[in-house]
Amino acid sequence: MTRHKLLKQIGFYALVVVIVVFSVFPFYYAVVTSFASGTALFRVNYLPAGFDLRNYQAVLGSKNFLYSIGNSLVIATATVGLSLFLGVTASYALARVRFRGRGLLLMTILAVSMFPQIAVLAGLFELVRFLGIFNTHWAMILSYTIFTLPFTVWVLTTFMRDLPVEIEEAAIVDGASPWVIITRVFLPLLWPAMVTTGLLAFIGAWNEFLFALTFTSTESMRTVPVAIGLLSGASEQEIPWGPIMAASVIVTVPLIVLVLIFQRKIVAGLTAGGVKG
Repeated sequence: MTRHKLLKQIGFYALVVVIVVFSVFPFYYAVVTSFASGTALFRVNYLPAGFDLRNYQAVLGSKNFLYSIGNSLVIATATVGLSLFLGVTASYALARVRFRGRGLLLMTILAVSMFPQIAVLAGLFELVRFLGIFNTHWAMILSYTIFTLPFTVWVLTTFMRDLPVEIEEAAIVDGASPWVIITRVFLPLLWPAMVTTGLLAFIGAWNEFLFALTFTSTESMRTVPVAIGLLSGASEQEIPWGPIMAASVIVTVPLIVLVLIFQRKIVAGLTAGGVKG
């Protein structure tokens, strides 16, 4: 191996180490801080000085926080289910059915995701009030689906376009209806893309803060990010960093586990349509 290649390889791995440390360190420090209490919270410790579980006991001992976890789980799961159902059916029409303006419609769907949340907050708030779903799960489910659906449709459409047309033609010859083709033929082949879009939709709904804060008014309907953001100390001047870090670790660990379990499916789904031929 020449010196140039060796230096290039060392530089590459050094860059990877820097990126990994930069990405992982905030979560690592949150874990370390979650085990500290009292004056230990204000001392910089890069290694855990102890394993004090009082912060976790305080967070898990709160019924409102447990309700918030349940709310986030219900809302995120419903958002994923609705997004995948609409995404699969829409992607079949956009990828397999020929009609005028198909490309323009797909670009319009993708353009919807370019709007920042704050730009449509007032309009969504009026829509939520008009539908009578303010301070309910449906307010968040509707809002999250609107923002996750464009990405879901785009990825599934790209993935479905790469599936062989002969599979669909054989199903049509056997007398299969479009719904049977979607559910029996394409659905098993779409799992990598569905896992990718579903997991990203779940993470987005699980972590969303602005809509959850705006469309809820009672503690029993708050989601996890709002519950963490509204954690208060013994006085107005006190910020409970220990419980906040403990709550953050509790709600982040399940997402990390899901990503580690489905990482191969995620890579396959994100690279769908990236290679031709």
